[in-house]
Amino acid sequence: MGRVVAIFLILAMCSFGGQAQDTSYNGNGSSLHTGTQKVKVFPNPATNVVNILGLKNSNRADIMISDVYGNTRLQYQWQIKNNAINIPVANLDTGIYIVTIISQEQKVQTKFYKK
Repeated sequence: MGRVVAIFLILAMCSFGGQAQDTSYNGNGSSLHTGTQKVKVFPNPATNVVNILGLKNSNRADIMISDVYGNTRLQYQWQIKNNAINIPVANLDTGIYIVTIISQEQKVQTKFYKK
C-alpha cells in the first residue's frame, strides 16, 4: 500500500501540466505581477539534459536545481536566448527536482524528473 501511495505522489508531482510560478520585476526590486507562465520542460523524465522553453530573454539569469528536500544540487548563471535554456543534468541522481530561474525579468519555478 505504501509503495502505491509513493508512486502516486511522484506522478502527481511530475504532472504539473507545463505551469510554472512566475513573478515579474520592474528592475527596482518590486513585483509587477504574479501569475502562472506557460513553460515547456522536456524531456520529462530527463537523462542528460532538460530543456525549458517559454522563458523571457535575459542577459543574466541565476539557475538553481534543488532536490525535493530543498538542497541545492546544481547552480548556474547564464544568459537566456531564444526564450529557452538547456540544463545539463547527467550528474544528478534519479529523482524529482525543482528548477528555479531568477532574472530581472522573471522568477520561474518548475519541476522535472531525472531518470
